Amino acid sequence: MKPIIQAFTFSLLAAAALQATAEDEVKVVKGQISDYYIPVVKEHLIRGTVSDANGKVLEGATVMFFASPAHCNTDAEGRFTLKGVDSDTTLYVYYPGMELKNHPVGSDVENVKIVLTPAKAGSAALPRRKAQATEWYDADNYSPTTYCNPMNISYNFEPFNNNSRNGGSFRSSADPMALQYGDEYFLFSTNQDGFHYSKNLTDWEFARASFKRRPADDDQCAPAAFVSGDTLFYTGSTYEGLPVWYSTDPKSGRFRRAIDRNVLPSWDPCLFLDDDGKLYLYYGSSNEFPLKAVQLSREDFSPISKIYDVVALHPDRHGWERFGMNNDDEVTLAPFTEGAYMNKHNGKYYLQYGAPGTEFKVYGDGVYVSDNPLGPFVYQKHNPMSYKPGGFVQGSGHGGTFTDATGHWWHVSTCMLSNKYKFERRIGLYPVGFDQDGIMYSSAAFGDYPNYNSTADINDPAQRFTGWMLLSKNKPVTVSSTDSTLSASAISDENMRSYWSAKTAGPDEWVILDLESPKGIRAIQINYYDHESGQYDRADDLYHQYRIYASDNGRDWKLVVDKSDNDRDVPHDYVELSKPLNARYLKLENLHMPAGKFCLSGFRVFGHDPAAGTPAAVKDFKVKRDKADPRNAMITWNAVPSAYGYNIYYGIAADKLYHSITVYDATSYDMRGLDRETPYYFTIEALGEGGRSEMSKPISAK
Repeated sequence: MKPIIQAFTFSLLAAAALQATAEDEVKVVKGQISDYYIPVVKEHLIRGTVSDANGKVLEGATVMFFASPAHCNTDAEGRFTLKGVDSDTTLYVYYPGMELKNHPVGSDVENVKIVLTPAKAGSAALPRRKAQATEWYDADNYSPTTYCNPMNISYNFEPFNNNSRNGGSFRSSADPMALQYGDEYFLFSTNQDGFHYSKNLTDWEFARASFKRRPADDDQCAPAAFVSGDTLFYTGSTYEGLPVWYSTDPKSGRFRRAIDRNVLPSWDPCLFLDDDGKLYLYYGSSNEFPLKAVQLSREDFSPISKIYDVVALHPDRHGWERFGMNNDDEVTLAPFTEGAYMNKHNGKYYLQYGAPGTEFKVYGDGVYVSDNPLGPFVYQKHNPMSYKPGGFVQGSGHGGTFTDATGHWWHVSTCMLSNKYKFERRIGLYPVGFDQDGIMYSSAAFGDYPNYNSTADINDPAQRFTGWMLLSKNKPVTVSSTDSTLSASAISDENMRSYWSAKTAGPDEWVILDLESPKGIRAIQINYYDHESGQYDRADDLYHQYRIYASDNGRDWKLVVDKSDNDRDVPHDYVELSKPLNARYLKLENLHMPAGKFCLSGFRVFGHDPAAGTPAAVKDFKVKRDKADPRNAMITWNAVPSAYGYNIYYGIAADKLYHSITVYDATSYDMRGLDRETPYYFTIEALGEGGRSEMSKPISAK
């Protein structure tokens, strides 16, 4: 066939050029103002017929190429002839009352037979009715007193850059810090194009505050912020110099520049305003160089003191600072220290830092203490102060600590996900305390279970756990469809890194969870995952819609939660029921996904099994510390028949067991996060659907 030039409108030139095959050529036409690039392509005719399922020919059907302006209509005998090129491989066929048809075109271009089927009524319609209130959930009168990690914020999608090209589209945020501004809490974190805000630490809204210069920029990586009077100051990580912005109305998105360029190469910065009005900067991110501290001018943010080296890692002494998923890799790389953060409590300065790597479950935040904001700092004997290597949510490093309106302390930190890329992450929120000896610690024993939020006046961080146990672990799951080899068992396996996906994102996709007996349900968490999503960066039309039904027999269903008109992006949606729900089966009915297919990493249910008692106490609990390397210990115990998991507690004294490790599906734990010269005490409890067992007697491991 002789090559000819096919005419294209100017608006389609770029698309046509992309469709051209490797053998095509491009003709350049000189225009009055610009050049026009017109592909030179091989042209052929495609002929065929369009009919319905009964063989009746359809006159006037429109036959198009997918994503192309070329089209024609069928004649009285249902025939069509359409001119195409080699890159036109799919026909798109429309007839009133029939389903739109995608029909591939291969070597057969002379006798294409297209059969259309009747359209399903309302198949393309999105729900527009108001969600129905039930006795368990009313969207218009919802005031939760609890929250559940990972935090349910509108995690931004990674921009289309080198991080996301290979693994595909994914959400992420990390390196968080939070503060109180007015009567709200502001949460700042990496790659969000703005910040989140809340009045109760459960419900979070988003405010744009973007300072991007290029579409793929990592917008305000590891941001720092502080409040002075009615003014919020804000900056991000930099080696080359960034502005410090300020605003008295930050939710409006209107910021001015306090300075045009930072003087110091302050990656992972923390700006700390002391109660005497002096401003300090803490920064650094390296597996070679220590974190630094310096006093800054309040006028121009330039350094006005010496720059001090304040924190360096010592993995030879501190086991938790070693590289690797379980502190088990001392070969690949030296561990990283990063994420400096400063708080003052009772006249003491607590300098926090993250280690050993954000992609590991053992990622944690340590703390050094001093009487002076510039040091010298002393390593706290209880370390790390933020730590969560087990459970559904794992990792708790590079974070920030803040107080709520009633003076209670909280820590936001980075959680590991790292499926599609090592920097695919989430954020967790944990209560923090200072004991009578001034030791700073966080409570993560039930850090991915429902906990009471800031509306509750609770002094002991451990008492924020509601007592609602996990009811969904490893329970049978039935699904509407499954994409490829992704298993539905991932929905209930308590592993945030595994996931299931339906074949589509349609409203006919569903999940049924069988709790195997009637349970007293108090809260539900739906953890979505992004599978085959085409979303990159932030958009304002992202939202999830669904309904949850309950049943005693798997046949007769009652509506429990209706979010059919929800307009919020809720990738880890948590619903606290207004009253207990007694049911055996729960059905999650998908209505709308913001991007990609209907995909879940967890359908988690919390409450109590009224027929189950508390588990028996764990027996034969042993901790064998490695004499050759006291950073390591092997922990073993006997299984408790009615338990679905265990919490191992340990600490530097029998009354300071602040660390906790949740273990599922095992009766041993390879502990490699101990400090070499520190004696420890250990205990364990069993977790069951009826409650928690008694603690075992604490044992020492010197």
